[in-house]
Amino acid sequence: MRTLFLLLPLCLAVSALECGAAAVPAQCRLGINVSAPVDWTTEHPFVDVFRFSRAWISQSNNAPWGAGPPLAVDTNGWITALQTNCYADTPMLTGGHAPSGNYVCLYDGQGTISFWGASASVVSNAPGRVVVNVNGAAGGLFLRISAVSATNYIRNIRVLMPGAESNYLTQPFASNFLARWSGFNTVRFMSWMNINSSTQQNWSDRPRANFYNYTDRGVPLEAMIDLCNRLKANAWICVPHKASDDYVTQFAALVKQLLDPSLKVYIEYSNEVWNNQFPQNAYAQQQSAILHLGDPSRPWEGAALFYSERAVQIFQIFEQVFGGTNRLCRVLAWQAATDPGYWTDGLVLSPSNAWQHADALAIAPYLTFSPSPGGAPLDSNAVTNWTVSHILDYVQTNCVAESIGWVTAQKAVAAKYGLPLICYEAGQSLVGVGGAENNDALTALLEAANRDPRMGAIYTSYLDAWRNAGGRLMCVFESVSSYSKYGSWGLLEFADQTDSPKFDAVMGWLRGNLRPLPQLKAMAPQHGAVSLQVQGEPSAPYVIDASSDLLQWQIAGGATTDASGAATYLVIGFNQAAQFYRGLPQ
Repeated sequence: MRTLFLLLPLCLAVSALECGAAAVPAQCRLGINVSAPVDWTTEHPFVDVFRFSRAWISQSNNAPWGAGPPLAVDTNGWITALQTNCYADTPMLTGGHAPSGNYVCLYDGQGTISFWGASASVVSNAPGRVVVNVNGAAGGLFLRISAVSATNYIRNIRVLMPGAESNYLTQPFASNFLARWSGFNTVRFMSWMNINSSTQQNWSDRPRANFYNYTDRGVPLEAMIDLCNRLKANAWICVPHKASDDYVTQFAALVKQLLDPSLKVYIEYSNEVWNNQFPQNAYAQQQSAILHLGDPSRPWEGAALFYSERAVQIFQIFEQVFGGTNRLCRVLAWQAATDPGYWTDGLVLSPSNAWQHADALAIAPYLTFSPSPGGAPLDSNAVTNWTVSHILDYVQTNCVAESIGWVTAQKAVAAKYGLPLICYEAGQSLVGVGGAENNDALTALLEAANRDPRMGAIYTSYLDAWRNAGGRLMCVFESVSSYSKYGSWGLLEFADQTDSPKFDAVMGWLRGNLRPLPQLKAMAPQHGAVSLQVQGEPSAPYVIDASSDLLQWQIAGGATTDASGAATYLVIGFNQAAQFYRGLPQ
């Protein structure tokens, strides 16, 4: 343990050295939600593109597509045997926009691997190594296994991007992926963890690093932590809604073991347990009935009460594993567009004083524009005849104000309990609902609005309004994904895209609104505690127990007095200041 020695009546200030133009994660006010692990991804984060291959498709000669018999696989998903006249396919890169060139397929074991698809042509084929030329822009690479050895079946398949064969083990992430999100404060992994479809309960159910793909069960924790360590970004993880206490304990232990000790871990129980579109809401209602939480005639209230109770239990497990809360940000998250007094306060924060076990309240104050057939005020039949300019006028005038209204109301509840307000997700939500998603003309209009330069200006005003309302960390949703009738969520649509109105606005705002690392000023300590005020921030002073291990840095440098001679300051280097600042609530 490092100890901070404070001398009365010394007053401490931290000033950071100039760090250049690059954004430093510890200073950034923004986080990013990375997009889902699917074979149609357009983000391509891993140089081994087999990681995002689809589940095996069993095939049989003279049978319809996918009508083969159940496949024999080992515990890691590798095919151990094939029936006569049967084979298995798996597609990858089906979203296109991947690098073009020679991909190298490496594998262990014996059997027959081939590649097919309009974008692929085999260059060479030797045992354990196949080279295939891929037109990455076109997409649609298929790998086929048509024979396996009974004693040495094919396993450990890797399909490596051009130029990655020599260093994929030490450089598993695509360089443009790392560069794109460098500087963001936090990475939220809800989508990578397949949280909204998770059935994981026991630790043995988790996605393991040696499992054959990352699409079936989600990306392994090891890979998520590796990414955060490389980006120097905090990790925001979502605990599966069915996870046992043992699962949570071992999960927390692995995070503690692997995550850079200068980084924080944000802990959230599942995702949007309030949302009845997701199975976690039904599960919470069932559990509340079993535990007799709330009025059984109002199961939605029971779901909120169970969420609050289970989240605190998970926080306490993490606290035990980490030996305190220093590296944790315990997040209670609820719906933005709801009555904060009834829901957020009455059913999430106040029951059993759950707020005392949390470090932040999180919401998702989207710019919500959701036309539906016959809907009011947005009837999809009428909106289809609008212009892009009309839509953007409405979003700027109505949706931004509505979102910040939610923020202001939720901020008041958070302030009541001394909690910062953060965003687990944020951004535009221009999407047809209630059947309007099948209106192709409407979808095209909403996609065009997302690509319009004015959307960038709207994002800037939205981010400004969030900051001015006292919001803290905002995790934008989402990184890179193609547009569809289900929404235009990506800041970028494709990995080979370098700019867009939304992306440019977010990156410009990120660099222009860095958190003020200098001027961390401490008042004279009382009873072993020191009160820290971050100048330029709208929050109250942070009170820190000087006897704890909260301060993970050591003061270096000489003491000076300010111009008035009224206070004495100690100057420390930028790295130490950044490490300290990362430890404060975001």
